[in-house]
Amino acid sequence: MRNDAFLEAVRERGAYASRQEADRAARVVLALLGAHLVGEERNRLAARLPETYALILLNPLPAAEPLSAERFVRAAAAWIEGATEETALWDTGAVLSVVAEAVDADLMRRILLQLPPGYDLLFGRPGEA
Repeated sequence: MRNDAFLEAVRERGAYASRQEADRAARVVLALLGAHLVGEERNRLAARLPETYALILLNPLPAAEPLSAERFVRAAAAWIEGATEETALWDTGAVLSVVAEAVDADLMRRILLQLPPGYDLLFGRPGEA
């Protein structure tokens, strides 16, 4: 996926006024996600993203512990300037639903198996864990 197409999809999905807002959300959400994925799944996902975002996914700060879906959203809220938990939930859903569309069903299933319960909703894929 090209950078422009990815950002435009996130901008549309999140109803952001600008590409800069979409970029800010994508960077935070993918950095947090990258801290929770390992191995082949993280590498395969990165291969489906534009290079800028792939590098963010592949080079996160390691997570001290797996975050529940709720704590993941709270962490995003802490990193996105001016965000609340409600807006961070929107941001997370906008980014992760675009990510989910960029991968095949097998990779999506394998990604969800690495994450605590509840992430299927963040990816817009309820019941696919």
